[in-house]
Amino acid sequence: MAEFIRTAHPDKLFVTAAEDCCISMNTIVEKLNTNKDLYTNLKQVILDGDKHPMTEEDRHVAELFLFDFELNGIHLEERKRQYVVNLNNFILVTGQRFMVAAEKPRNVDPTGLPDVVYKVLSKEYSSSRGKLIVGHSNSHSDDPILREAAFKIYNGPNTESEELLDNLLESRHKLALTCGFPSFAHRALKNSIAENPYFVMKFLNILNTELRIRSVFDYKTMKKANNNNIVSPWDVQYLTNKIKQNHLKYAMIDYASYFSLGDCMEGLNMIFNSLYNINLLFEDIKPGEGWAEQVYKLAVTHNTEGLLGYIYCDFFERTGKLHNDSHYVVRGGRLLPNNSYQTPIVVVMLNVVWRENHGPVLLHPGSVENLFHEFGHAIHSMLGRTRYQHVNGTRCATDLAEFPSVLMEYYATQPQVIKHYAKHFKTRQPMPDDMLKKLCASKYLFAASEMQLQLFYSVLDQYYHTQAPRPSNTTDLLAKLQVEYYGLPYVKDTAWQLHFSHFVGYGAKYYSYLVSKALAAHTWHAFLSNDPLNRIQGERLRTECLQYGGGKPARKLVSDYLKTPVTPELLASSLIQDIDQGTELSKMSFA
Repeated sequence: MAEFIRTAHPDKLFVTAAEDCCISMNTIVEKLNTNKDLYTNLKQVILDGDKHPMTEEDRHVAELFLFDFELNGIHLEERKRQYVVNLNNFILVTGQRFMVAAEKPRNVDPTGLPDVVYKVLSKEYSSSRGKLIVGHSNSHSDDPILREAAFKIYNGPNTESEELLDNLLESRHKLALTCGFPSFAHRALKNSIAENPYFVMKFLNILNTELRIRSVFDYKTMKKANNNNIVSPWDVQYLTNKIKQNHLKYAMIDYASYFSLGDCMEGLNMIFNSLYNINLLFEDIKPGEGWAEQVYKLAVTHNTEGLLGYIYCDFFERTGKLHNDSHYVVRGGRLLPNNSYQTPIVVVMLNVVWRENHGPVLLHPGSVENLFHEFGHAIHSMLGRTRYQHVNGTRCATDLAEFPSVLMEYYATQPQVIKHYAKHFKTRQPMPDDMLKKLCASKYLFAASEMQLQLFYSVLDQYYHTQAPRPSNTTDLLAKLQVEYYGLPYVKDTAWQLHFSHFVGYGAKYYSYLVSKALAAHTWHAFLSNDPLNRIQGERLRTECLQYGGGKPARKLVSDYLKTPVTPELLASSLIQDIDQGTELSKMSFA
């Protein structure tokens, strides 16, 4: 709760109090993580058994706690343990500094720029003390000179960021070696679906082979739209957006007219009722219970089991609010001593722009997808029924946590579901078939090249965290890998990795989204696409997957649910099947 208030509350006094609380809690946790008596007794229980019978969940959670202890070096002799503590502190501070540096604009001396470049840059960017301040790469601009210049300047080398990234990677590698792991990636992936970096790279390499073939068509399409000029990295965003909009033949506001927030919430309720026999019911917020205006409270109730938990909805943009759509666990579910269940409480945060005098809240298709994604996380938390809140709902391996939320994106992008809730906010008529088909097919335009970019990011992340780092070599490695894993060439004297702040929070785990997407694709096509609202499949998803959260080994959990071993081949083929089926849909819709 303190972490949520720290990031979301509009009152600075509350934020300050929450920050103090977080510091106090971290101090308590740090003391527990370094308590050798706790560690020794826990290890003894795992080796010899407890005096009370242990379930599989008890043993798994005990092993997770033991791993957490050893991540902090408690099993090492005192000198090494203190070294691990110091490294962790250094990694924390360096990561924070890298994230700040990643957002900094680039200041460029205009005297060295060609006149034509200075002219377009000066119209777009402000200047200070005689220098242009380039704060973003302007990838959406229709001016190719501006796109190229901004890309090269914004992604140029930067000594501060390079040193921070080098230090971050080197410290992580030292930490892993000290704790007995071959690399930081081995340490980070131990309890994931992948379990080790070899699994990850096999998956990514298989996927790369298939995507290379398919992405060629995407780049040819971009080149044609670029007057047959060579397509460069700074062109991709502009060209793909332009082509998608031309194919849609409808403006985004036309689509938004069919996606009022009220209808989308009704759609979510219909989906969850069909799949899981649950309802989302609005409840009044009591005085002092909310933290801002226009926060809404949903009781999640099962038709026979009663109250499952609460979802607070903080949907609207406000000054000072973080711009990332997100899901926060305020209170995890757990079994109480009297055998009742502590109901979970979560918050779904969006950043919808709306003014009361502008009529109903209308969402663009991308916002609908985000809404459904975040509610996938929320329902995962609601349906979790673990004994321990440490592993409830989304408190599981990163490559598992995104699976339910990505699966929910299908319910925002597939015609057989959208037709049930997308209605014009004035006429109440459903979205016309042609309009609906074009919208759903547009999701698969450039699917191969877009996934190839995510794959490239994932490969780079794995290489950075599996090899012993060499100072100032991250750009050389990037340029080398780009030849093999991306369809466009490296741009000389650029270092875009210095803006990639995901290295901090997702170090060695950036691949997780691709794995979660593969699991969602397999689940959708194997179990749900023919009947997306099937109660039997919904109950099976709940009882064989969602209710376990992180209370069962991740790979075993998904293998048992899918009824087949999870392998790199299965994951890659699931993604390719999804792309191929979507591409065929696109060809028919835009013919």
